[in-house]
Amino acid sequence: MKLKSTLIVLSLVAAPAFASDQAVSKTREQVRAELAQAQRSGDMLAFGESGLTLKQINPGAYPVATSTQVGKSREQVRDELEQAIRTGDIMVAGEFGVKRNELMSGRYPTVASKSLKTRDQVKSELARAIREGEVVAVGEDGRKLNEIYPDRYHAAQHAAVAVTSDESTKAPRF
Repeated sequence: MKLKSTLIVLSLVAAPAFASDQAVSKTREQVRAELAQAQRSGDMLAFGESGLTLKQINPGAYPVATSTQVGKSREQVRDELEQAIRTGDIMVAGEFGVKRNELMSGRYPTVASKSLKTRDQVKSELARAIREGEVVAVGEDGRKLNEIYPDRYHAAQHAAVAVTSDESTKAPRF
C-alpha cells in the first residue's frame, strides 16, 4: 500500500513537468500563415530526393528577395566591367567555364603572383606529410594513408611528438 501511494504522489508531482507549455506552441492560424508564406516565397522543399527548395528549382516562378544593402553606382559597375574586359577576367561565352585570360593568355597581360612560401618550405612540408601519412591515398574514399594504415604511421606520430617535446625542454627558462 505504501508503494502505491508513493507512486501516486510522485506522478502528481511530476505531471506539471511533462505538460506542454501552451505559451510556446503556435496556434493553428499561425501555422497556416507560415505555410502560406513559405508556399508564396518558394521556401518549401521540392518533391523527390533532391533536397532543393521550389525556389531553387524554378527561380522565375517566385519573387526575388529584395536587398537592403546599398549597391554600387552605375559608373562603378561600368568601370569594373571595362577593367574585367581589359584584363580578360571575364567568362568566355558558351559552356567552357574558363575566363578569357586563361583561354587566350597571350592576348592579356599576365598577373604576377607571389608565393607566400619558399621552395624549401614546401619541400619540407611535403616530406613531413609523406613521413606522417598525411597524403591522400589513391582511391575514391579520400582517406589519408595514416587513416588506412595506422600501424605504419603510429611510430612517426610518436617521434614527431617526441621531437617537439625535446625542443620545448631545450628552450631557455626564465
